Amino acid sequence: MAPTAEEEEEPEIGGGTAAVEALLEVVAEVSALPEPRGPLRRMYCDLARRVKLLAPLFDELRDDADSLHPSELRGLESLCAAVVEARDVLRSVNEGSKLYQVLRPKRFEQIFLNATESIAKALDEISLDDLNISVEVKEQTELVHAQLHRAKESIESVDLQLYRDLNWALHEKNSDHTVLTRISEKLQLKNKTDIMKESVALHEMVISSDGEPDVSVEDMSSLLMKLKNCVLENSTSANIERKPSFAKHRSPLIPDDFRCPISLELMKDPVIVSTGQTYERSYIQKWLESGHKTCPKTQQPLTHSTLTPNFVLKSLIAQWCDANGIELPKKQGSFQDKKPGNSSDCNRAGITVLLQKLANGNQEEQRAAAGELRLLAKRNADNRICIAEAGAIPLLVQLLSSPDPRTQEHAVTALLNLSINEDNKGLIVKANALPKIVEVLESESMEARENAAAALFSLSVVDQNKVLIGEAGAIPALISLLCRGSPRGKKDAATALFNLCLYQGNKVIAVKSGIVVHLIRMLVDPSGGMVDEALAILAILASNQEGKIAIAQSEPIPLLVKLMKTGSARVRENAAALLFSLCNGNEHQMRAAKELGAEEALKELVETGTERAKRKAGSLLGLIRQTAEASDGGSAKL
Repeated sequence: MAPTAEEEEEPEIGGGTAAVEALLEVVAEVSALPEPRGPLRRMYCDLARRVKLLAPLFDELRDDADSLHPSELRGLESLCAAVVEARDVLRSVNEGSKLYQVLRPKRFEQIFLNATESIAKALDEISLDDLNISVEVKEQTELVHAQLHRAKESIESVDLQLYRDLNWALHEKNSDHTVLTRISEKLQLKNKTDIMKESVALHEMVISSDGEPDVSVEDMSSLLMKLKNCVLENSTSANIERKPSFAKHRSPLIPDDFRCPISLELMKDPVIVSTGQTYERSYIQKWLESGHKTCPKTQQPLTHSTLTPNFVLKSLIAQWCDANGIELPKKQGSFQDKKPGNSSDCNRAGITVLLQKLANGNQEEQRAAAGELRLLAKRNADNRICIAEAGAIPLLVQLLSSPDPRTQEHAVTALLNLSINEDNKGLIVKANALPKIVEVLESESMEARENAAAALFSLSVVDQNKVLIGEAGAIPALISLLCRGSPRGKKDAATALFNLCLYQGNKVIAVKSGIVVHLIRMLVDPSGGMVDEALAILAILASNQEGKIAIAQSEPIPLLVKLMKTGSARVRENAAALLFSLCNGNEHQMRAAKELGAEEALKELVETGTERAKRKAGSLLGLIRQTAEASDGGSAKL
């Protein structure tokens, strides 16, 4: 039964926990981003550092997240949205064109200031005094808050020399070698690999822009070509002795990046395949028409056969030919004609044809159409929107009951890929997909079961869906996959179960379905590689009284103490959290933990564990000492 409006105001369905876990996940993603190079490094590092400094706040809120007041929860949700915005800004800078970034400094300065202001405003909504956090974390968060407000007033100083150098290099046909060297140093475009990454970034910018970028792509490509020649000259000048008397008569050496990997000839119409490799269109088409389904250069499977024009590389090749007096490749159409946006109508028409085959085709046509939609939905966000708007979701849901296993697999995977879009999650649930996804979860195809589990996890990100998925009977089926699935299937099932069990009602279902015995077995046998996942789910279940009792009946104390001594940082953290839940209010369990040497492991965790492990270990040590003192007092009276 879906929760009422009143029930939705309470955090029972795990809203607080979901928000905190989402915040910690985003901070982890920011921490994993590589250190930036290039013109925006200072602004990038400032924003990334401030996001990472909020991690202790989220970590301390994790244990009490479901007890947060609705107003505090709303503040956390606003903060989550702001931190996601900051992560996306950092990613875009890391992956974007350095040339574009330095040519539009004010644009990116404003983007960083907007992200900073969003976090500051979200923190304004949260009263730190009302949260159950330590004094140290409160002070650190207040400091970050103050820094964010001060950052809104600051202006990043523009490197005027670099800006002048770039504008001069853009408009001079024969740029000074010293100027180009200075630009390549400041932009960290120092070698062939750097130049190729910049070329790819420019290409992606062209494809993703909804019209002409506000800086001429041809100008940037021309400048990149000059920088590439400068870099190559710098790298070879120390090792190669040039002989002018012969130079006039030698044909210019074609750069490797301009040659097709198949023909080894200069490319005229370069296109990109799904693995990211570039080939001459005619040669890769022949390869595909011969029945090959792999990338010739990397041997990786091709996820689709679409060929994307590499406009930037084509422009670079044309400029190189012009500079070296070589006849330009025959034009395949103007740059404007080739823009990706012009093919959107064709894509929509193609999707419509695929939907007709889903609705009215024979089994083979339905299988092929579902497979095509699966790949299209995987490729990009626009496809997911177009496919859903065309009405594909109800048709794919019907195919979940197909007698053909491959069709069933394609359909559930297509729904998984479509569910990445937040609006599509609601459409999938409204199409009554949940019971049918559970049916797929019990099918014979392991890949279909894996992707069904992943789809349920994706849909369960919406708190209300956690209730509906539990009511659809997914939890017993997920437990079955957890026990008897492939390695990947077990991981997918564990992830889905963890998320679903954030809702109290699902914890009861999971315990009654016998999940505890299976999880304990995974702890006993670490060879399955599921110790971390099993402990995380057990720690969630232990917050429920029925779950706590079921776990205690398995007598896990010796195992938990061992894991606290020998496990990874994450394993030790979850083992301490679970042990604390079992011992809190249970003197028998606490005495057993003490007798097995838990104090020694807990003291070590207080010194070397994660922040959450330190808190749990410290709290449990306090309980053990209080129990010992009370016992000693009772003995003295006797």
